[in-house]
Amino acid sequence: MAGWQCPKLLWWTVHEPDATELQPGIVLQDLFDQGHLVGERAREEWPGGLLVEGGYRDPARVPRTLGAIESGADVLFEACFEQDHVFCAVDVLEKHEDGWTLIEVKSSTEVKDYHIPDLAVQTHVARQAGLPVRRMEVMHLNKGYRRGEAAPLFLRSDVTERVEAALLEVPGRIEEQLDVLQGPLPDSPVGPHCWYRGQECAFMDRCWPQDRDHIRRLYRAGPTGAWQWMQQGVHSLAEIPPDAKLGEKQRRQVRAVRENRLIVEPTLGAAIAPALAARRLGFLDFETVARALPPWDGLGPWRATAAQFSYHERGPDGSVSHAEFLAEGPEDPSRPPDDPREPLARAMLEATMDAELVVVYTAFESTRIKELAEFLRRLAGPLAALRAKLWDLNPVVEKNVYHPDFRGSFSLKRILTPLVPDLGYDDLFIVDGMVASVEIARLLFVSGRIPRAERDKTRRDLLDYCERDTFATVRLVERLGELAGFPARGRT
Repeated sequence: MAGWQCPKLLWWTVHEPDATELQPGIVLQDLFDQGHLVGERAREEWPGGLLVEGGYRDPARVPRTLGAIESGADVLFEACFEQDHVFCAVDVLEKHEDGWTLIEVKSSTEVKDYHIPDLAVQTHVARQAGLPVRRMEVMHLNKGYRRGEAAPLFLRSDVTERVEAALLEVPGRIEEQLDVLQGPLPDSPVGPHCWYRGQECAFMDRCWPQDRDHIRRLYRAGPTGAWQWMQQGVHSLAEIPPDAKLGEKQRRQVRAVRENRLIVEPTLGAAIAPALAARRLGFLDFETVARALPPWDGLGPWRATAAQFSYHERGPDGSVSHAEFLAEGPEDPSRPPDDPREPLARAMLEATMDAELVVVYTAFESTRIKELAEFLRRLAGPLAALRAKLWDLNPVVEKNVYHPDFRGSFSLKRILTPLVPDLGYDDLFIVDGMVASVEIARLLFVSGRIPRAERDKTRRDLLDYCERDTFATVRLVERLGELAGFPARGRT
């Protein structure tokens, strides 16, 4: 599959297996772990299925598979085949009168385009080994499933026609990839394929320029847009022709880069005024947890739910107070964690009750509060009232300011230090929301198996990170007010 994406990626993956870029970080490892749990849960759909035992690439698994088939097994898990120098392990093989159905289990909630070549390779190898595979399916999580309700957790999607079409490519792909591996590092050009499966290739930094002003930094150009510019000979933002069709934010970005300075629009004052006018101004941020297999009633697969919040509030005298909440699992590892939604909601409502306006950054918090209200019916009214007080700072920034060091992004992490030079995230252990989500999951679901000192440090790191997010918005509102020419109101 690496070679299907890029020959250079294949070469590095095989010849440099210990490369730093290939070592999964905490977020990717958690994704793998969630996938394994989904795979194990999927096997429960076939109570009589036979698991082909053995470690990864254990050569004995191939004869075990063939022996199980010869013995009349109807359902096999992790059936292994090796043909044409290609090894594969099939998630589920299901026997029917006319042949076998090959099933790939995925933790996604729908069939993805990149699932098809994966199934094509497995089908090719299994057929070469003599197995009559007649049908191919992707078994994926049901996005309509909610824990505690009657809908099925899994759906099975027939992708036979698409896989049969992709199979025509497989023999040639195998031959090409074997040739690549026997030669030197191939000279493969960069392109949109570097963003495969919706994320950047692990080796992006080896292949792509890292310049602040490279054309791939153009706001919302995306990989395809950046590649199209490069095909026209435009490799930096400064090279974009003056008559090019750009959006308003893109034009502001290009202007900031060309003039190498912060751009402040005259409309900033009116945009930031509501926050500056509030006597009691709140600042709210959530961290969430999302699991492939929903842990609490009412949640669906991968449905994020708030498990932590940080809240700052600026009073009439300019002083700033702080409140916070972080869910944690039980001491007893045999007990499931309590649902954190109601205690979080109650603590949040108490903390925010006096605020006239509550600053958030993007609509993320509004969506989470709406979901809390849908589940916690008895708190729906107060939660709706809080949601009505939310005020999104993100569009104020996007529509009114741009600094070249934003690098085409308006994320809170990217804009903070360019606008507030004395504040950032480099002094924190956790600096990313996805990492925070995984660490919260550890506190909730394996808390009793984590040594107390490690648990306490993780908790402190999470609290520090979430607090920094809200304090960042406190400082950003102050800074934007200064840029708009408003007098300073207190200092934090």
